[in-house]
Amino acid sequence: MKKYLMTLFCIVFSSLVLVSCNENDGGKKDAAGRTAGEAASPKPDGRIVVGFSQVGAESDWRRANTISMRDTFAEANGYRLLMRDAQQKQTNQFAAIREFVQKKVDYIVLAPVTETGWDDVLKEAKDAGIPVIIIDRMVKTADPSLYVCWVGSDFRKEGGTAVTWMEKKFKGKEKLIIAHIQGNIGSSAQIGRTEGLQAGVDRNLGWKVVVRDTGNFTQVQGKEVMERILSEYNNIDVLYCENDNMAFGAMKAMDEANVPYGSRGGVTIISFDATRGGLEATLAGKISYNVECNPLHGPRVEKIIQQLKEGRLPNRIAYVDEMAFDATTITREEIDARSY
Repeated sequence: MKKYLMTLFCIVFSSLVLVSCNENDGGKKDAAGRTAGEAASPKPDGRIVVGFSQVGAESDWRRANTISMRDTFAEANGYRLLMRDAQQKQTNQFAAIREFVQKKVDYIVLAPVTETGWDDVLKEAKDAGIPVIIIDRMVKTADPSLYVCWVGSDFRKEGGTAVTWMEKKFKGKEKLIIAHIQGNIGSSAQIGRTEGLQAGVDRNLGWKVVVRDTGNFTQVQGKEVMERILSEYNNIDVLYCENDNMAFGAMKAMDEANVPYGSRGGVTIISFDATRGGLEATLAGKISYNVECNPLHGPRVEKIIQQLKEGRLPNRIAYVDEMAFDATTITREEIDARSY
């Protein structure tokens, strides 16, 4: 009996010591609640598993973003990438994140459809100890610790860059009629670029946005929206188009309606993303001004993962340096030197 009690005492004492050690770790925690320096759990093949929830494939920008992620997190580089295309549906992204949690991936990367509605599913990832990295569009959560960090473009600054160019180009013009084709309503790119334009309208009394409609960042819907605009207005000075693909669709609609634009006079087109196709259209004088939105986030995310593995906490927000291109100054060499 004494021997039994002594054995029981040793078991209980060992358990208490183990719990005490865990509770008094005292290590610095990252935004996902992991101790700095705590490496991702090893997988049987030694590779780091990354779950990536992508918005979709709605544009040239998005496809370049996907390629960047796939190239970076290739098996040859020591990774396994589980990518899920949400087809622009937030519910599909919820399902993808829950799948990643169930499969116990090492990191989750999210390019969100819209900014809101993420608290519950991101908490599930945090509770599972999986760091979440947000790219491109931002998220708004009640608890900022639900994700580690965000990397992407300053969309409000992009809009401001376009408006500054408009103010210089149309200086002295008493009245400016603007048509505005927006991206996915509620996405960070749409919000920031719209805010940039609205700030310009607010400080330039002669500027008037006569129509705003969403083309959801797609070429097909950009064309449909422009057809509706042309059926109602024949005096548009500026088309402010929130990405290249919608601009391509709008140009198609104007071509079919014999409406001049760009270097031929008529409508001045401002676009965003500066994809290769967009810059080719800028060089050809079809798009007058194109503001860059750099999609090559793969290497940026990998750098963040390496920081986390080494126990270093990355910057909470990281903006990408970007350029803008004027049809009157862009060169062939600038386009050929780009990787997307």
